[in-house]
Amino acid sequence: MPRLDDFPLRDDLRGQVPYGAPQAPLPIALNVNENTHPLPEAVAQDIVVRIAAATLTLNRYPDREFTQLREAFARYLGHGLTAENIWAANGSNEVLQHVLQAYGGPGRSVLGYAPTYSMYSLLARGTGTSWVAADRDIDYVLSPETAVAAIIKHDPDIVLLCRPNNPTGTRLDLETVRAVADAARGMVVVDEAYIEFADAGTPSALTLLSEYPRLLVSRTMSKAFAFAGARVGYLAGDPAAIDALRLVRLPYHLSAITQAAALGALAHSNEMLGTVAAVRGQRDRLVRELTALGFTPHPSDANFVLFGGLADPAATCAGLRERGILIRDVGIPQTLRVTAGTQAETSAFLTAIAAYAPGQVVGAH
Repeated sequence: MPRLDDFPLRDDLRGQVPYGAPQAPLPIALNVNENTHPLPEAVAQDIVVRIAAATLTLNRYPDREFTQLREAFARYLGHGLTAENIWAANGSNEVLQHVLQAYGGPGRSVLGYAPTYSMYSLLARGTGTSWVAADRDIDYVLSPETAVAAIIKHDPDIVLLCRPNNPTGTRLDLETVRAVADAARGMVVVDEAYIEFADAGTPSALTLLSEYPRLLVSRTMSKAFAFAGARVGYLAGDPAAIDALRLVRLPYHLSAITQAAALGALAHSNEMLGTVAAVRGQRDRLVRELTALGFTPHPSDANFVLFGGLADPAATCAGLRERGILIRDVGIPQTLRVTAGTQAETSAFLTAIAAYAPGQVVGAH
């Protein structure tokens, strides 16, 4: 039987592995930062009606410019944005891929601050863009000075800022975003996939768009909107910067079904975001109770918590898996990441790890 190595694969892809968050049919999955609350039934019913109507037109291509959806995203985001400021695709990963295709590529580089979202380096590799991983400050904070020093050193074509950062949950002050936008000669992308989970009143990088034409702010419906299965991501920026993304997108890349579903969700944005406060509460509970158990959870502005102090993260993951609970080993020594689930899911995780942890906490006897 032929193997992958037998095919004329690109040299830079040989030996690489695809993105692959563990998937397992376990009762409690807290490993990929989904909003584990189901959609409100009335909202789901309205979305079904919209999808049914779109199904009657599937003999025709969808609106290539997804005009109504861009208008709806602009209304949701506010900040004086219009449809001309908006882009969307099949998840924020595809949005970022479009950015790298348009502004990166062979001979160009993209800089991020590690540890950060693992897909950034994979998207860079897939588009032939050189990936540069710069360091953070202590406890995964990113100060303006540290961020700018890396830009001066590496002179990247694109800078990726994850705000709040995945997998650490660390907040990123707008002061740092502004410093990066002032220092970078190319595009600056602020990935705000988890921004709705930040403390109420936290300003968005959207507030800086009018000052920086080369600044792009990426969002997703997968997290706070509890819409991961629909695969909808979006981005805001200067209309001219958005135009570049049309040069690399596939024709009719957002299906009529996707557009109808997303429009339905946005029409009920208040209901869709109704669980955000509850998720924040469970996140903060995780921090408190993991601390009490002897772990070292990191402060988080997202819907997950990275916690350290583990002697053997793989063994801890395996023990939790045996109890029907899936969390994530993100490759940072002595740490694991857990999504804030429903109250029942969070309770089950805390009960399980309390029973399993005593022999696993670093320094425990």
